[in-house]
Amino acid sequence: MTSRTPRDSRLRLVRAPYPRAEERGEARRDPARPLSAAPGAMGNRRTRRPAPRPPEGTPAPAELARGARAGLADAVRVARWADAALRPGPGGTGATPDGKGTLSDATAERAAAELGLTTAQVRADWDTARLAGLIEVHGDSARPGWRLRVWDRDDTAVLRGWVALFDAWSLAHPAPDDLAPAAAAEAVEAMPQVLSLLQLSAGPVPVPQLLDLLDQRVTELRTERCEIAHGPQPEPVAPADAPLPAVLDWALHGLAAVGALTCADGQATLTPLGSWAVWVKLEQICVAAQSPAGHFEQAAEDMLRGCARLRPNAARAEYRAWLAARPVGSAVTELLTAARGEDALLRGLAFEALRVVGAPAEAEVRTVVEEPSLRPYALLWLAEQEGADPEDVHLVLTREESTWLWVDTAAAVADHGEAELLVRHLESAVQPTVPALLDEVRRVGHPRTVQVLVALAAAHPDPALAKAVRRAAFQVHTGGE
Repeated sequence: MTSRTPRDSRLRLVRAPYPRAEERGEARRDPARPLSAAPGAMGNRRTRRPAPRPPEGTPAPAELARGARAGLADAVRVARWADAALRPGPGGTGATPDGKGTLSDATAERAAAELGLTTAQVRADWDTARLAGLIEVHGDSARPGWRLRVWDRDDTAVLRGWVALFDAWSLAHPAPDDLAPAAAAEAVEAMPQVLSLLQLSAGPVPVPQLLDLLDQRVTELRTERCEIAHGPQPEPVAPADAPLPAVLDWALHGLAAVGALTCADGQATLTPLGSWAVWVKLEQICVAAQSPAGHFEQAAEDMLRGCARLRPNAARAEYRAWLAARPVGSAVTELLTAARGEDALLRGLAFEALRVVGAPAEAEVRTVVEEPSLRPYALLWLAEQEGADPEDVHLVLTREESTWLWVDTAAAVADHGEAELLVRHLESAVQPTVPALLDEVRRVGHPRTVQVLVALAAAHPDPALAKAVRRAAFQVHTGGE
């Protein structure tokens, strides 16, 4: 994912998970501390309100998930082939040495032969799997994503994977070479309004009507970017206009390629999945599991999931009850095992539970300090145990570790929080400016970088900032500078 050259130029799919993030989704001033560790966690910051109901006629989540599974079946097939067929070490097959996370020719040809596909199909499905979070690439290795592990049993994970692909439609279906990058960027920025019209229309919309709206929105975007600068300025240069019909055609086909809409007879219609996804964006909500009460008899993973939406005090009470029902040593081991898993939600929550354990967990927590996925969390936990000032505890992390944790936390918000919280999470970055943050985020090499940046670009209300973040996501995705 980064521009670093892997040591052995091989892309190895290994079974050990690489971290993703925790869930709480509460943006804070502390640039390093996990969101789930916030003193005022999500449950304390806002009152519960009934989840808004989707528009009448929207299929049930299970039916939507079936549609998402069908649309991503080819990508899942390639991801599962890679999970079963690729192994680390000298016997593995590799990636191209460009640091882009693309399959090597040998691996693509092998997959094509075993799956009965062309190499082009294999590469396209691999790319889709990465964008949907089915595969996570880190340096010279690829690992099955958390969503792949729960694909057949977790409808919420399936829908979130599809929404991640929906947000990244312009990466999954790149603009043609003859379309100017500026025109493509304007189309991506303008499409939310086009999609909103399609969603509100609840039926086919003639392409000429969409073209008129796109023209209006592009004009508005150009007007918003027009600023009067001081001092002598060169003569303004008109933007290099691309024919809007060609721009709209690319955008509609890109959204159709990910299953968000259909185009026929000069009209565009949102699919049930596309309509639901646009409604979710408009309502700024996320699909989240309900939290049952009473978890002390459950395994650590289920207990942590059940506590995810509780208020901090209620969650701590659940942790205490769970810990009281088992020996401390085995409980700590079980919590650390859950923290190593692929679901980012569990990592931060596991360390919250370990804070309730306190000193008896110290020896085992020290043993995981050298594990990349747990190191930032373990260092912060140990600093707190040693009595560090809460305002200074983040100083135990290096700049790179803080940035990695920022991305990890942002991935948690993108997966389990609301769009507003992801935007607010920008405030917790240690970098003084957004360009500096994007530069360091690109270099830190977190496997969820592209998904985090795409989600942030989709959520942020500032068009200029969203455009910069989207450009950074594209550069990380392609390995460009």
